[in-house]
Amino acid sequence: MKVLVLTGPESSGKSWLSAQLQAHFGGTVVDEYVRWFIEQNQRDTCLADIPEIARGQLRWEDEARARRPRLLILDTHLLSNMLWSQTLFGDCPAWIEQALLARQYDLHFLLSPETVDWHDDGQRCQPRLAERQAFFQASRQWLDLHRQPYQVLQGDWKQREDAAFEAVTRLLKA
Repeated sequence: MKVLVLTGPESSGKSWLSAQLQAHFGGTVVDEYVRWFIEQNQRDTCLADIPEIARGQLRWEDEARARRPRLLILDTHLLSNMLWSQTLFGDCPAWIEQALLARQYDLHFLLSPETVDWHDDGQRCQPRLAERQAFFQASRQWLDLHRQPYQVLQGDWKQREDAAFEAVTRLLKA
C-alpha cells in the first residue's frame, strides 16, 4: 500500500485532485473530517473541538488503512489540523503532532495557492492570497523540518494534474 497525502492551503485543489487521482489510479480517498464535523455541528469551531476533529481524521484514515488499498489518497491529514488550530486559535494540542509523526506517508503533494482562484464554499476563511501563501509556507517548513517526502504542485489545473499523475505513476512502481 502506498499512502499519498494532499496538503496545503484551502482552495488549492486538494479535493479536486484527490478525485482525479482516484478516477485515474483507483484506490481509496479519505476526505476531510473537519468538513463533516462543521456540517454536523452548524457552528463555528473552537479550540476545544480540535482534539475531536483530529481523532475523527485519524479514525477515518485508520479505517481506510485497514482495507489495505494499493493506493490510499488522503485529502488531508493532521498537519492541516495542526496548522489550522495554530492559525485560528494560536494553540494546538501537542499530541496531534506526535500522532502525525508516528505515521508513515510515502509522498505528500503540497499544493501551491498561486495561479488558482480562491472559491468561497461557506467553510473557507482565507480569501487573501497572502494568507494562503503563509499557510503554504508553514506546511512546507513543517515537511522540511520533519524530512517528509513531498512534491510541490503548482501551475494551472492541468499542470497540477499532469505532475501528480506522473509522480503517482512513479510511486506505484517503487
